[in-house]
Amino acid sequence: MGLLGIIVALGFLIWLAYRGWSILLLAPAAALIAAAFSREPLLAHWTQTFMSNAAQFLAQFFPLFLLGALFGKLMDDSGSVKAIARYMTETLGPSRAILAVILAGAAVTYGGVSLFVAFFVLAPMAIELFRAANIPRRLIPAAIALGTSTFTMSALPGTPAIQNAIPMPFFGTTPFAAPGLGIIASAIMLGFGLWWLRREEDKARLKGEGFGGADLGDAGAAAADDEFIRERATAAREFDPAEISHGQHTETLPPIWVAALPLFVVVLVNLLMALIVLPSLDFAFLKEERWGGTSIQAVGGVWSVAIALATATLVLIILNYERLPALRKSMDAGANASVLPALSVASLVGFGAVVAMLPAFAFVRDWVLSIGGGVLVSLTVATNVLAALTGSASGGLTIALDALGGTYMHLAADQGIHPDLLHRVSVIGAGTLDSLPHNGAVVSLLAVCGSTHRESYRDIVVVCILGAMIALAAVIVLGSLFGSF
Repeated sequence: MGLLGIIVALGFLIWLAYRGWSILLLAPAAALIAAAFSREPLLAHWTQTFMSNAAQFLAQFFPLFLLGALFGKLMDDSGSVKAIARYMTETLGPSRAILAVILAGAAVTYGGVSLFVAFFVLAPMAIELFRAANIPRRLIPAAIALGTSTFTMSALPGTPAIQNAIPMPFFGTTPFAAPGLGIIASAIMLGFGLWWLRREEDKARLKGEGFGGADLGDAGAAAADDEFIRERATAAREFDPAEISHGQHTETLPPIWVAALPLFVVVLVNLLMALIVLPSLDFAFLKEERWGGTSIQAVGGVWSVAIALATATLVLIILNYERLPALRKSMDAGANASVLPALSVASLVGFGAVVAMLPAFAFVRDWVLSIGGGVLVSLTVATNVLAALTGSASGGLTIALDALGGTYMHLAADQGIHPDLLHRVSVIGAGTLDSLPHNGAVVSLLAVCGSTHRESYRDIVVVCILGAMIALAAVIVLGSLFGSF
């Protein structure tokens, strides 16, 4: 009955989440359903298991949600994201429209701009560029997704994406874990996705298929105001789309160096803090009870990203103060944009914690750990399955590591596997099947681009799922042969 309860609870959560119900309501309800089937105390699981684990997630990662959303909103309102995207598209031109959209998305998201901010800026520019190049409109979502939601989220060393931060407290790693493997995986995702999209462009030209479609109007604004999309999007990534229209956008774009400098600051400060500054300081006091009895290995990665985003935000405000006419409103909108996503993902974590506490979960754990291929393959399956079920890379990854992270660390130590390798495999694994049709980012991207699953989802599958799986397989093979590098 306990295992049946877990299945019923997951089905309840997935079905109603797909229909647009709030995760804030569904996650505790699903947790109580699972607990009821196991005849476990419901109120104790709600307040002591669900809420304590959700609160622990917020305590660890809310600073990154807050600073990431704030930085992204200010980059948007200052015109910096638009300036970078316009520079890329004008430099590469219509003849390289697909590459221009991919690189523009990669540049801003690797520099710390929230995914949904990038969607709303890139989509209208991509539409104009694809129209000028007469490339089918149906390829726009896949091009944007390749640049924003694949290698810059899970593979490129140092990415400030929340998914890259989640394994750090569990494995004692940094944002730059396994940099060589991350670069190889990034090259595979980018190269494979670009090859596919260019192939589709060439096939369309041979068939005489052009841009197609009428004027889409302001599809982005309509998507931002859609409550159905909002509820699903906030559990998928770290920015509430409803806040896109709040604040005030500048009417004059900054020079490209001003627009790009904060992105470089994020990467540089993150690198310096993670590899030089924090390791050189004495943090022995963190072992004291009043600091939670922790260590710099457990918190240093989150500190590095937080300091990088805070520093870049300050640089951004200084450089663009005159281009932020409603600075307080923009900052309020950025802060507000972080709350619902953080609470939604924390609720998924609370649900996973309740499930992991149930006696029947021992069967699930033993099954996952018994999968052939070793620790890395088992970890891959766990993160893939949970990200797919929840429609959230961050939620699925946290649930998997909360339940099995300690076990994987123990097994890895016994087998001589470096924690950096666990980090990179788990992050890339969470960024594969999370892009199933019910994923909030996929739904939002299609809406912003004025497209549908029928028109564009096949190409998203190829560039976001198939390409990521090929890269993940390569990382597992290379990591098994040569270790972490």
